[in-house]
Amino acid sequence: MNKTFCKFKKIISVISVTLAVLGCTSVQDPENVFSDIDYTQEDARREERKRILDLLEKNPVQALWRASLLKDDETTSECEKAVLGEFNLTVEKSDNFNAYRIAKSLTTLSSPAVSSLSKKLPELSASLKNVPGLSGEKSSGAKKVSSYINGTVTIWVDKGIKVQNGMGFADRVIGSGFFISKDGYIVTNHHVISDLVDKKSEGFSRLFIKLAEDSDTRIPAKVIGYDPEIDLALIKTEVDAPYVFSLGSSADLDAGDKIYAIGSPVGLERTLTSGIVSATDRKLFTLGSVMQIDAAVNQGNSGGPCIDENGNVQAIVFAGMLQYEGLNFAIPVEYLKSLLPSLYAGGKISHPWIGCYGHTKKELGKDAGLEVQYVFPGASASRARILPGDVITQLDGEKICTLEDMQNVLMRLPAKSIVKIGYKRGEEEVFETEIYLGVRPEQPGYNIYRGDIIAKSFVPIFGMKLIPVSTSNSKKYSIETIIKGSVADESGFSENDPVEIRNIRLNEDNSILYAEIYAKNRKKGYLDGVMGIASQLDSPYYF
Repeated sequence: MNKTFCKFKKIISVISVTLAVLGCTSVQDPENVFSDIDYTQEDARREERKRILDLLEKNPVQALWRASLLKDDETTSECEKAVLGEFNLTVEKSDNFNAYRIAKSLTTLSSPAVSSLSKKLPELSASLKNVPGLSGEKSSGAKKVSSYINGTVTIWVDKGIKVQNGMGFADRVIGSGFFISKDGYIVTNHHVISDLVDKKSEGFSRLFIKLAEDSDTRIPAKVIGYDPEIDLALIKTEVDAPYVFSLGSSADLDAGDKIYAIGSPVGLERTLTSGIVSATDRKLFTLGSVMQIDAAVNQGNSGGPCIDENGNVQAIVFAGMLQYEGLNFAIPVEYLKSLLPSLYAGGKISHPWIGCYGHTKKELGKDAGLEVQYVFPGASASRARILPGDVITQLDGEKICTLEDMQNVLMRLPAKSIVKIGYKRGEEEVFETEIYLGVRPEQPGYNIYRGDIIAKSFVPIFGMKLIPVSTSNSKKYSIETIIKGSVADESGFSENDPVEIRNIRLNEDNSILYAEIYAKNRKKGYLDGVMGIASQLDSPYYF
């Protein structure tokens, strides 16, 4: 029904992979791996100044952050002027989202340029809340659950004609959506409108909506913003919405709570189903957990609202497994509320990342922060001198106790901005520094595999830390550490097992890495043999 379940199919195919299908691919480290800059050496400082000035034209905010690390007053001043110029351009264009991003970055760095901003951070922050869905606008007077149906629409993507076996068929995508403003802003799923925005899509598609109270009339609409990772989209049509939904909260929802789903399953408009929340923490996305519901959902329900008895939207339907009755999923409304400012700003949403991999740290049975288990060379965390073993406890002034806390804060923050990060090193050392939020790659593990040595890249990809054991054979290693619950752990590898990496292979779209490993497995009485393991190159544990 969307790309999330395509990933499930890939996982199944990963499990069934045999060594026969693995091609012989050379195992070698990349030629160039980023190494930390020694800011005490003048040659290194000179080269970094040159790189910063080259970066200045493309990304002034990132250049300013790197200049702040360099602690070079002249370079910093030049970067501040460029950032201020970019800010003024965003204000001229009434681009409050990017103006906020830049103002926040300057404020985080305590830059003197803050005093020259024509709009201050509090004003810009308030403007981001004055967007459809967050401004408090809603309809009133609905006394029955059936009344809420008028606030939903059928999404109709006309893809023209599809030819099969010499015959032409109407090619269309049908989904659902719901109004969040009186002037026609509608929320739906990204996968419903993906043919309109996906560069890989062929042909010409047109977007229409049908009102619940007039299912015969197709009304033109346009895409405003979209997020493939969280599977949400904001579209706009020129109508006076018959009913506007209020965005509620899923924070208090628990298994067993009743919900209603409204949509157009298989094109049947005005369909309302009911059920309960089956679970609240299914990790189907790489950026957060989703709800499992048992309300009936079919193709065409995608993008419709899940509401409570008071008509408040608690989640957005995004997928159902048609072959399994009652196994359906919805996106918590908190994600939508976090993303609405950036959806309203327009275009494809970019999510932040700092270039790390890790898990929730447990101390005495309690969540104690987010433990960093890997840092990608050259990424923001690397340049900020964050190390494996550090425990992140704070981001942008908010407490971080778990991986989920980190994901939720990152979802609210704009990529390409600068924020404060706090972390512990060892038992007593506590650090706080400024960090640049880069743009999360589509497949973080692929970037890591291409940009770091194999011994280190296997930590986030397979969950095993390797140590080279031979100067004559670069393929031989010993396993130093196994991460619990990782591919390596579930495949039976143990610490101190000797291994030899025979072959490595990527699948066609670089989303899965296969490795052929010869090992003497301690758990199996040191029986030796060749094992094939595979891992997806994206997961919730990259941040």
